[in-house]
Amino acid sequence: MVSLEAEQSDHEGGVAKRLWNKFKNERALALYSPYVVGLASGTLNPASFLHCISQDFYLLQAFARAYELAEEYADDDEDKEAIVKLRKRVLKRLRNQDTLISEWGFEPPKDHVCDDARAKYTEFLMETASGKVGGEKFAVKIVTPFEKTKLAAYTLSAISPCMRLYSFVSREIQALLDPDESKHIYKKWLNSLSSEKFEASASRIEDLLDKLSISLTGEELDVVERLYHRAMKLELEFIWSQSVVQQTIVPFSILHNSAEDNLISLCDFDLTCTAIDSSALLAELAIVAATNVSGSQLPGIPLSDIRTTWSNLFSQYVEEYQQCIESIMPNEACIDNSVQGMGLDYEGLCKALEQISEVEKRATSRVIHSNVLKGLNMADVKRAGEHLTFQDGCKRFFLDLVERKKSAADIHVLSFCWCGDLINSAFSSGKQNLLNVHSNNLVYEESISTGDMTKTMESPMDKLRVYNEITKSSENGGKPSTVYIGGSVGDLLCLLEADVGIVIGLSTSLKRLGNHFGISFVPLFSGLVSKQKELAETGSLSRNGRSNILYTVSNWDEIYAFILGAVDGHPVPPQR
Repeated sequence: MVSLEAEQSDHEGGVAKRLWNKFKNERALALYSPYVVGLASGTLNPASFLHCISQDFYLLQAFARAYELAEEYADDDEDKEAIVKLRKRVLKRLRNQDTLISEWGFEPPKDHVCDDARAKYTEFLMETASGKVGGEKFAVKIVTPFEKTKLAAYTLSAISPCMRLYSFVSREIQALLDPDESKHIYKKWLNSLSSEKFEASASRIEDLLDKLSISLTGEELDVVERLYHRAMKLELEFIWSQSVVQQTIVPFSILHNSAEDNLISLCDFDLTCTAIDSSALLAELAIVAATNVSGSQLPGIPLSDIRTTWSNLFSQYVEEYQQCIESIMPNEACIDNSVQGMGLDYEGLCKALEQISEVEKRATSRVIHSNVLKGLNMADVKRAGEHLTFQDGCKRFFLDLVERKKSAADIHVLSFCWCGDLINSAFSSGKQNLLNVHSNNLVYEESISTGDMTKTMESPMDKLRVYNEITKSSENGGKPSTVYIGGSVGDLLCLLEADVGIVIGLSTSLKRLGNHFGISFVPLFSGLVSKQKELAETGSLSRNGRSNILYTVSNWDEIYAFILGAVDGHPVPPQR
């Protein structure tokens, strides 16, 4: 998504911009709702569209009343005038609503009622504008101009994210459309919400919020943030609650929820799920274990040199890996374009990955032969796993996925990690193993590691072999649908083989190697819009084997929304 990539620091700008950037992961969830995906693809049933925009009547009414109260609270004539102008624009939009709908090419709905999700937001806005936060009156006396100004700021903080959210959604959709596109049924509506006029309105609200917030205390700014966040979540809930008539690509788990077409989820572990690489964690555990054993010494290695030995092992691996990458792509700028023009060079990619695998294998062998993993206590390893830091939203995704499926039978982790016990304990947190883990394992004698390792997952080819074994054993009258989530070069073969290969946090080395061999990286939202068009046209998704397209996301909330539906309890709308 172009606009997400172009974001500046979360801490730059005024209050409105800071909050908009702070909640960028959540705002992106709007894009993965069945309603917005259908809207973007142009396949949304007009009845669903008309029902949704009929709710603008209640939204605009609430805006007008909130602005009226905010005007009373403002103590500055310039602020009052700005709020009056905002209110007049809202009232004008209310009067012209049917005309606008006709201009967009639709018959204005004659009868409509307020949705529960829309009512939740408008009630929240009116409570805020009336001087309530969290359902309770402020303890302070709202009598001085300063106190009234505070209420004006609170009111604007409950309106600002709604305007900005719709500007964001429309611009994200517009970025996917051909500038000369004229057949898209919702093109005129999108033009309206992504217009300079709409952008100016959203900016005026934000500028006014910034000005009204200047005199607020830190505690009061915290209230502004809570109100802003609550308003955004309620508007997201409204978007996700919109019922759609046709079958949609999202949530993907609902599309593939039958015995004939089961969904298998597969994932890498290190730096895809975790915030740190597990090898670094195991190295630190080994150093601590070695220095805590009185009089102990690894064969030929003084205790004072153990940390240096680990450092040298990692440095040698990094150096060899970089040299290998450079040898594969010596004249990258000249080669990339020609290779990509010919499509996916799968054979060339496999040969390159074999070279990289040799680097990985040599590094693992050096670790084993150095004996630096000797002396680890299994209990300490599992304890470290239980406290391992995950990427935000990752663990919740897998826990909820297991809960939805009532079983972990079709959820797999494929990892080069040296210790499967670490992975199992990281996901289970002391409970029974939740996922199927396929990785290497330390060898223990009486719960103490010997320094040796059972090597079963050392290369991308090993991962692909396990992937194929899993999918073949899961065939139940037909080929299962697969999603593979990864973030490293070692995941490339599985990513390409899956029906949907998702790259999280696109690394430089992965992007370079992928581009070199003709792999295209496409933002997930863009890919889903294309797949929604295909689903609407043919009634199914083509599964013609390996693709050269991989989909990128910036966080796990996007993956959650795509596969499971809305996050934080937002309802998944019915598909009739």
